[in-house]
Amino acid sequence: MRSCAGSRRRLSDSEGEETVPEPRLPLLDRQSSHWKNAVGFWLLGLCNNFSYVVMLSAAHDILSHERTSGNQSHVDPSPTPIPHNSSSRFDCNSVSTAAVLLADILPTLVIKLLAPLGLHLLPYSPRVLISGICAAGSFVLVAFSHSVGTSLCGVVLASISSGLGEVTFLSLTAFYPRAVISWWSSGTGGAGLLGALSYLGLTQAGLSPQHTLLSMLGIPAVLLASYFLLLTSPEPQDPGGEEEAERAARQPLIGTEAPESKPGSGSSLSFRERWTVFKGLLWYIVPLVVVYFAEYFINQGLFELLFFRNTSLSHAQQYRWYQMLYQAGVFASRSSLRCCRIRFTWALALLQCLNLVFLLADVWFGFLPSMYLVFLIVLYEGLLGGAAYVNTFHNIALETSDEHREFAMAATCISDTLGISLSGLLALPLHDFLCQLS
Repeated sequence: MRSCAGSRRRLSDSEGEETVPEPRLPLLDRQSSHWKNAVGFWLLGLCNNFSYVVMLSAAHDILSHERTSGNQSHVDPSPTPIPHNSSSRFDCNSVSTAAVLLADILPTLVIKLLAPLGLHLLPYSPRVLISGICAAGSFVLVAFSHSVGTSLCGVVLASISSGLGEVTFLSLTAFYPRAVISWWSSGTGGAGLLGALSYLGLTQAGLSPQHTLLSMLGIPAVLLASYFLLLTSPEPQDPGGEEEAERAARQPLIGTEAPESKPGSGSSLSFRERWTVFKGLLWYIVPLVVVYFAEYFINQGLFELLFFRNTSLSHAQQYRWYQMLYQAGVFASRSSLRCCRIRFTWALALLQCLNLVFLLADVWFGFLPSMYLVFLIVLYEGLLGGAAYVNTFHNIALETSDEHREFAMAATCISDTLGISLSGLLALPLHDFLCQLS
């Protein structure tokens, strides 16, 4: 069995070079490869999204504490809040946590917009190395920062890492059995849960935010090890069973079925072919944009304003619990593909919009009597968002032809990022408007 590094060289070969078919592996080796790839993609999903999630979980700490100079850490264990308006019933920060969201998502948006046009020219291995280095740099920069601006630069590095990694690894799934999409999605959900839970747990246990971030430097190393040491070479495999029956029952979304999918085939598509494929993908792209717009408008626009004073949890602790419960819902639903498959993702978009309207009404009128009711709604919100993500990419894998799948996966990556970016842009003025009124 070849090493993963060798397989990457094959993935980055020029289009003109002919790939010699390889003999099919014995059953035992195929089973071993299956589990290596399954675990590998799960770990890649986990590590790729981990820094992104941690930065969102730390958003309140990044914005609400004074930075000190000298030998002190960037966040003091007993920091001094900087309220936008001390009389506000929302206990507002001077800047909305949506500022951290924008720093955490706009670089990703740029990467994903450019990816379908030319990112395929850069081989997979250098992309993964850049992603791992940026993730490690984000933890170090935010941990030792003495200003909000420097911290936001660290958040930008986390965004570059996550965006480049997502478009790279989702494109890579086109050359593996479609089951790895489920493992990848579950791993990204696990990143949300473990990232938010680890930040919450370590800070609740008394560890300073600086030392909490530095303790997470092993995550980028696991990402690199998973890619270079754990993944095996892509092998053409038939999914078989129920998945093959489901695929046969559906009409291809775009194009006709190609006899064989070769690594790098997406780069040979003409602009006209790419545009045709993209138009066919809009059936899934638009609802995913709506889902992520609604849920991140809630997460970074409303979480900070859903503040209950007469509880045992401080404002910062309530915010961290919201993030953790949301990520728990995402993890559960992104891991549910074997149990529940949803083809019409428009329904999920509608339900998420209803969540947004309900919680926005509560921010305005304050009719919910307990934060525990908000906890339940936030968990449900995460379930909807995770289900939309995993089912969107699963449906595209089933309904696109082999020659279009690599491009389709990379192009659809823009959906969640676009929705999140739009929500951040609207959440900033909403935060200022509500804080000035209260």
